[in-house]
Amino acid sequence: MAPIPGSGLAKGLAVTLRTMTRKTVTEQYPDALPELPPRTRGVIGLFEENCTVCMLCARECPDWCIYIDSHKETVPPAAPGGRERSRNVLDRFAIDFSLCMYCGICIEVCPFDALFWSPEFEYAETDIRDLTHERDKLREWMWTVPAPPALDPGAEEPKEIAAARKTAEKLAAAQAQAQPGEGTS
Repeated sequence: MAPIPGSGLAKGLAVTLRTMTRKTVTEQYPDALPELPPRTRGVIGLFEENCTVCMLCARECPDWCIYIDSHKETVPPAAPGGRERSRNVLDRFAIDFSLCMYCGICIEVCPFDALFWSPEFEYAETDIRDLTHERDKLREWMWTVPAPPALDPGAEEPKEIAAARKTAEKLAAAQAQAQPGEGTS
């Protein structure tokens, strides 16, 4: 059966008429802040303590808007007779939000969970050069990142947590067995 000529046009006009008859809703934005969903993606926050300066975020960024500078620092040996180690120390971490396309690749590739989405969206500047935010500003946004959603109660326990729990139980059992023998002589 062939469609009736002009039926698509009639459906489109019906949608337009329905929309035209509805009352419009105007958000009074500066005076009343919008109600945002709980996991809104606004801006990228930096948890500096987790950053190991691996540079994965900067290398994977399609816009090359992440700038990282670091230097190597020698760490003394942990035990006597050990050798010194070197580690990278973060000097600068900046994101140029005038170039960023908010794809989230940097957050996904970070193996140490140093980058997060923050729901902050009010960071406009009058000069485009001021949209390059350094690590102190990125760290401020970290405190607005919501907690992760609760795990599904029916989900399997993560392997890392299960392994840590078993190790802790074995250690506690070994300590419990060692303590009764210490008191008797």
